[in-house]
Amino acid sequence: MSHSQQESSRLPTLSRQELALIAVTMVWGGTFLAVQIALTASGPLFFVALRFATAALLAALLSLKVLRGLTLRELWAGASIGVCIFFGYALQTYGLQTISSSKSAFITAMYVPMVPLLQWCVLKRPPSLMSWIGVTLAFVGLVLLTGPDAGTLELGKGELLTLIGALSIAVEIILISRFAGSVDSRRVTVVQLAFTSLLALLGMPITGEPIPPFSWLLVGIATAMGLASALIQLTMNWAQKSVSPTRATVIYAGEPVWAGIIGRIAGERLPGLALLGGALIVAGVIVSELKFRVRRGRRAKD
Repeated sequence: MSHSQQESSRLPTLSRQELALIAVTMVWGGTFLAVQIALTASGPLFFVALRFATAALLAALLSLKVLRGLTLRELWAGASIGVCIFFGYALQTYGLQTISSSKSAFITAMYVPMVPLLQWCVLKRPPSLMSWIGVTLAFVGLVLLTGPDAGTLELGKGELLTLIGALSIAVEIILISRFAGSVDSRRVTVVQLAFTSLLALLGMPITGEPIPPFSWLLVGIATAMGLASALIQLTMNWAQKSVSPTRATVIYAGEPVWAGIIGRIAGERLPGLALLGGALIVAGVIVSELKFRVRRGRRAKD
């Protein structure tokens, strides 16, 4: 094999876990529009409860052989992650009642630059210069995406709920990585999905949300979304045993791109400034990762 052939054979640097996470983003990107359609037949919390109950059931069926070994640490890990999933998805679902699926996806992507900031607060590891640049780009993108005029940030109810949901997802990413090396990912996945569904059901009487009438549309979407959620959570918990939180979130940055493509096919048309804002959010995600590649390269030379 020639030297050039050897170099070309080294070009693919993505692991199986990273490729799996890329596939997750493609599936994840399509869920925004599906949820928006489901909300025509259901309230937000009932849909979240039905979606994650279906996901928990499917994950349990796939993990029957290992469920008996559930430990207290895995129960705690699943419950903690489940709380974050509940707030992340419930707030996102509420937001989709008033904003487009494309806008929701781009705002949700703000969890990516939030991760290094949260790591700073929790793990006392300050973000590097590239992280701050990434955060700045993402914030400017948020301004353009949500403001009716350039340079103004006006968060409506839907945008604000989605942004808070993004913060919950950022915490979820960190918790998954914190527990991933010391728990069985299949057992934890079942617990976190079931816990999310339970919290949504408990929240219905508090918010006064009624149980909707039977709808085949709702059943079909909830079943499909439940399967997607189960696969997404199983894949995330498995893959993040060897993929760092920040690198994982960079891969997840492809999610709003896929959501935007699907939304455009469905007829959604974001204004030019909003599209630019979405592009800046994605750029902020990518820029914030550059520091990690530089650091790894420097350490390799030392």
